[in-house]
Amino acid sequence: MKFLVFSLTTYCFYWPAFGQWQLQTVATDANFRAVSIAGANIAWVGGTKGTFLRTTDGGKTWLTGNVPDAQNCDFRDVQAIDEQTAYLMSAGPAEQGQARIYKTTNGGQTWALLYETKKKGVFFDGIAFWDKQRGLIFSDPIGGRWFMLTTDDGGQTWQQVPETSLPIMEPNEAAFAASGTSLVVQGKRNAWIASGGGTNARVFRSIDQGRTWGATIAPLPSGEATGLFGMQFFNEKVGMVVGGNYKQEQLPGPNAAITRDGGQTWQRVTPTDPPGLKEAIALLPNDRLLAVGPSGTTLSADQGQTWQRLDNEGFHSVACAKGTCYAVGAKGRVAIQRFK
Repeated sequence: MKFLVFSLTTYCFYWPAFGQWQLQTVATDANFRAVSIAGANIAWVGGTKGTFLRTTDGGKTWLTGNVPDAQNCDFRDVQAIDEQTAYLMSAGPAEQGQARIYKTTNGGQTWALLYETKKKGVFFDGIAFWDKQRGLIFSDPIGGRWFMLTTDDGGQTWQQVPETSLPIMEPNEAAFAASGTSLVVQGKRNAWIASGGGTNARVFRSIDQGRTWGATIAPLPSGEATGLFGMQFFNEKVGMVVGGNYKQEQLPGPNAAITRDGGQTWQRVTPTDPPGLKEAIALLPNDRLLAVGPSGTTLSADQGQTWQRLDNEGFHSVACAKGTCYAVGAKGRVAIQRFK
């Protein structure tokens, strides 16, 4: 979604029972909204000014780099495949040369431009891969429907999903390119997209690798600057979506919902603590949930019935594996926390 521009205000308060985020030293002040992991020790991060980061040793060392000829690109989503292979998605107006997909297969030493379009109205919001070959990318709607592409050959070629396979959008409905988690995939065929900005907050669902889609309403606020920002599915049935209002980051109220039937229906859960905008959510050991946003980090051990404030540290996105979590935010902010 094009109008998402805001900064994070940082406060520091920690619950001693859970330790704290360990801020990382990285050689950049780029703003980060994308993090993806390929195991507990391998993380890739995407940011502004064509910037990327990579660690292969759990944060002991970080590679900081810039994709050549991509200084105007804002990499708001990244897909980690392994320590050598990753995809970067540039979000921004296609007319200004910002709708691009890059890939590296040598740990970021070189990057190949796999796809670029100058088609007016394209503004990429998310990219995700089921495996090394099959992936999906989508853009804000053009002509009242998502602009969506799929690949079956590791990004070498991309095919547009026919418009007739996509539901009609509500007026002003789009996606927030805020955390790289408005699109998620699971298993071999499932995919979901979270929307906002329209009359209703909705989740779009595909069970055939993005070939056809349906949409259901999630019972959370929507409208200008408001809607669903991030999503995570923990298996083919159970998933959670989080959101809020990016112009009123601290605004209390409903900001999370859960599904237990693969996204066919959604139910509100208790609002998070701290309240306000939440942009991404991840799964921890023992089925705990971790959510981050500008207002801070929160933890639930009972699928959102109750939440415990961990801190007021502002982050845009988070990814976790085996209890190791990587969070990213504004002005070069990257942090790690390990949960037992």
